[in-house]
Amino acid sequence: MTTATIKPLYLLPFDHRHSYIKGMFHFDPPLSDTQHDHVAASKQLIYDGFKAAVGTGLAQADAGILVDEEFGAALLRDAQARGFVTAVSVEKSGQDDFQFEYGNDFAAHIEAFHPTYAKVLVRYNPAGDAAVNAAQREHLKKLSDYCQRSSCGFMFELLVPATAAQLASVQGDKKAYDVELRCDLMLQAIGQLQDADIEPTLWKIEGLDQRADCERIVAQVQRGGRHHTHCIVLGRGADIAQVEHWLSTAASVPGFIGFAVGRTTFWDAVADVEAQKITRLQGVAHVAERYRRWITIFEQGLRARNDAERVPAIPAASAVHSAGAST
Repeated sequence: MTTATIKPLYLLPFDHRHSYIKGMFHFDPPLSDTQHDHVAASKQLIYDGFKAAVGTGLAQADAGILVDEEFGAALLRDAQARGFVTAVSVEKSGQDDFQFEYGNDFAAHIEAFHPTYAKVLVRYNPAGDAAVNAAQREHLKKLSDYCQRSSCGFMFELLVPATAAQLASVQGDKKAYDVELRCDLMLQAIGQLQDADIEPTLWKIEGLDQRADCERIVAQVQRGGRHHTHCIVLGRGADIAQVEHWLSTAASVPGFIGFAVGRTTFWDAVADVEAQKITRLQGVAHVAERYRRWITIFEQGLRARNDAERVPAIPAASAVHSAGAST
């Protein structure tokens, strides 16, 4: 089996499409050429912020972007040429159930960019519609098989939206759902996907408040000898304090090797540039500052973990994410 070698990964995801187009620009698809170029230019701003942050001393092999083909094709090619980790989204945006963006041609679109990872975002609740879940597993198995045959890693972003019954069981309190139910449901979902021979290289995990829950997730993704499978924590568009807590918590647990924080990194910067509250240069600096902030928080957590365990720290400067390494 060929996968991406897992090392520290500080990922800036800006593959948002449907929600980004509507929420940021209030555009209605299909976009005109002018609207398309406007969205693409905003993603160039985010990428410029990423590059500015990396230029302050972060090892290129630890830094990565996740962006879509539609608005970020040129950015993917540039990032790969510069030696960054690259991930391209392959799911159709704005759908409740997983579908390939380019249907049965998904492999050709991945191969056009030779990314480190092919990424999917999947909404999967084990107590959800059984037929929908089965259909999703069937599609995802195709991608998993492809990634195992190829030199491309498989990145899986798992979201577990509450069913109506689950939300009612906590009196409609979404925070209570997160704390009391979501981790158990994530464990069940991961287990069902693994049992269907769907084998990600890397799981993108929604932030968890408790270290013990992070440990349970790692144990699940690595069960049955899957020791080369790891996790990164995502930001969910939460506020700075919440993101920092999730980063610190995840960093304290072996098996979490980085993060993917998108909207909390770039949304305010892009919105303020669009509203002409700040200059483009200031927007780039804002993205860079936020991205570096997450790295600082995560690496502080790693150092604390390694001090407690008396083991060597994960080497930030020498880590390499190389597609095609056998495991």
